[in-house]
Amino acid sequence: MYTVLLAVDSSESRALDCARTVSDLPAAASEVEVTVFHVFGDNPSGASATQVASVRRAVEHLEDAGVEVHIRDSSGDPADEILDEAEKLDADLVCVGGRKRSAAGKALFGSVTQSVILHSNRPIVVSGHEEQ
Repeated sequence: MYTVLLAVDSSESRALDCARTVSDLPAAASEVEVTVFHVFGDNPSGASATQVASVRRAVEHLEDAGVEVHIRDSSGDPADEILDEAEKLDADLVCVGGRKRSAAGKALFGSVTQSVILHSNRPIVVSGHEEQ
């Protein structure tokens, strides 16, 4: 079984783009197992990833495509949590959403995707997304 960690934020469209990328992998329905993962920056109310619309959208698409899906969540720094979860799962691939950002925006605010790419020892696929 090929294990994929699909990390989603709160954007439903980016989550769906990632889910489509994963469901398009060869033999996804029979040989790919996906963990849809959402990181809460702060979660004092104890919310669950299943309450996040972007997670539900990604899961719905993957299930419709016949892909085995699990849902997990965590709280903390998104990049660190994604990297830790990839290690825990021994993921074969990590899928993250990308978006266009200006150079100044990257310098001032950083980028979860950029940090995951730079600090992972696993293959990363970045699903493109056109902001609307």
